[in-house]
Amino acid sequence: MNHQGTKTPREPIPKETDKIASAIVDAAFAVHTTLGPGLLESVYEACVLHELQRRGLKVGRQVSLPVVYDGLRLDSGLRLDIVVENRAVVELKAVDVILPVHKAQVLTYVKLSGHRLGLLINFNSVLIKEGIHRIVL
Repeated sequence: MNHQGTKTPREPIPKETDKIASAIVDAAFAVHTTLGPGLLESVYEACVLHELQRRGLKVGRQVSLPVVYDGLRLDSGLRLDIVVENRAVVELKAVDVILPVHKAQVLTYVKLSGHRLGLLINFNSVLIKEGIHRIVL
């Protein structure tokens, strides 16, 4: 069975959300340039949060994410590392390698949160640009 053409075209990511994504990437670059790789994720989280706030952005840290299943709201302990301007989910890592499960985690967080954009940022990269992954719904 051919399902081509049955997908609903997605709306492009709003320009304001793209601007926020750029600010997030800039903040990650600033933190990584100063600190480099090899620290704990919690250190990078505090520093990225500070950088985003310095840029005048509204940020939430360790935002609780309930799961709704079959009409039941489950406070399952899921936490989003950072949510920026209620538009973008940021998941930070400090791992040797980004695995498919990390990308799946961010994709699920984006879906469950109702946002369309997620950034997965691995600070344990020699070049931070290699550690940034953009996930769009």
